[in-house]
Order: sequence, then structure tokens, then C-alpha cells
Amino acid sequence: MSANVVFEILYKEYYRRVYGLCRRLLNSTALAEDATQETFMRAYKTFARYDSQQPFWQWIAAIAKNHCIDLLRRQGRAVSLFGDEAVEIEQLESSDKQAMALLIEVENAAALNQAIAKLPDKYRVPIVLAYFAEASYDQIAADLLISRNHVGVLLLRAKQQLRAYLRDNNPGELEL
Repeated sequence: MSANVVFEILYKEYYRRVYGLCRRLLNSTALAEDATQETFMRAYKTFARYDSQQPFWQWIAAIAKNHCIDLLRRQGRAVSLFGDEAVEIEQLESSDKQAMALLIEVENAAALNQAIAKLPDKYRVPIVLAYFAEASYDQIAADLLISRNHVGVLLLRAKQQLRAYLRDNNPGELEL
């Protein structure tokens, strides 16, 4: 089977997942469509260097994630979004530390997606990277040019906001 045929099969299999990642990172369907196409174009150009022993999703998700973060930086949003770790730690409410596992158990995926879309970029981007792109804290920190601790703070704040949104918008459906 030729590399073009293999890539076409992978494109068809992973397009929706890559689009979903881009949509969540950029919070825009139009930008996500463009970013998804750009991701696959970049992947196609470097497909000869792809190690088929590694999961394709990790490789293509890294390309998509890097492209989307570059887009956010070019818009001048990343530096102002992720700037001050000390402020984040100060604002952190330490009493509310339930795990992301509670959110994953929520039966209504549409409500969770809606809640994620409502998050400010500074919280949405790290949570999408962590839970949808399966990036480590260290990877997220490197991508966003912040410390590993700051990643943890942003993720915790994002989870708190998600829980509050889901609780307020689905009061009878969730047990938090």
C-alpha cells in the first residue's frame, strides 16, 4: 500500500478528532476548519518522517496543538492569557479540589462541551490540551511558555469553573 493511500485512510479516520481538538483550542468553527486542514497539510508534507511504531493520534495531535497555539500567539492572546502565575495562585480556592473524573462521568457530553466552550481562553486551552490532546503538564507548560505549577493552577481553576457551570446549568442532573 502506498504512503498516499495510507495517509488518506488516516485522514478519514482522524479528521473529526483533529477538528474537535482545533475547535476546542480555538473556540471557533471557522478557525478550526482552517487549522484542521493546515494540520493535515503539514502532516502530509512530513509523513515520510512519521514513525509508524508510534500512535498516529499523538503525532497528529501534536501538530494540531502546535499550530493552534501558534495561531493564538499570533493573535496576541497567549501572553496576556497565561501571564501571571502569582495572581492565579492567589485567586485559587483550595477548598474545592474535586477531580476531573467527576466531569468525565457526566452523561451529557453536550453540556460538558458547552461548558468548555464558555471557559475563558486561559483556562480552555490548558484543559483541552490536557484532556483532549492528552498532553502532560510538562508539555503544556512548554507549549504555553509557563511553569508546570502554573499549568496545575490553570487546570484546577478550569475544573472549578466547569463544575460551577455544569452545576448551575444542570442542577438536577449532576451529583458533584
